[in-house]
Amino acid sequence: MVVLSGCGAPAARLDGAASAGRQFESALAAGDYTQACGLLAPESRQQLEEGEKQPCERALRSQDLTRGGSVGNVEVYGRQALVSLGDETLFLSQFADGWKVTAAGCIEEPGDMPYRCAVKGG
Repeated sequence: MVVLSGCGAPAARLDGAASAGRQFESALAAGDYTQACGLLAPESRQQLEEGEKQPCERALRSQDLTRGGSVGNVEVYGRQALVSLGDETLFLSQFADGWKVTAAGCIEEPGDMPYRCAVKGG
């Protein structure tokens, strides 16, 4: 079940963020790291490649990310979104060419600490 919310965010933005999250998870589940890398925000992709010192496809494969998790809660705030997938969360931003994943494999930290993410942009 998908729960959509987000302070009056238009349905198209909620649907777009949820769809991008599903596409990213489906690509991971299928082992299609080329497609998954195409769904990463440019800065997130660059940081992943620089941090792992290898092309995105190999760098993404080496991360411990949920593969094929179903989309749960979706929250949109302006041009930013949070998509929950079981115990992990994706963060997305809306770009001219659609929603892109800015952070993946994010686990909520206790208290007021920020999320800890396996893949993240600046």
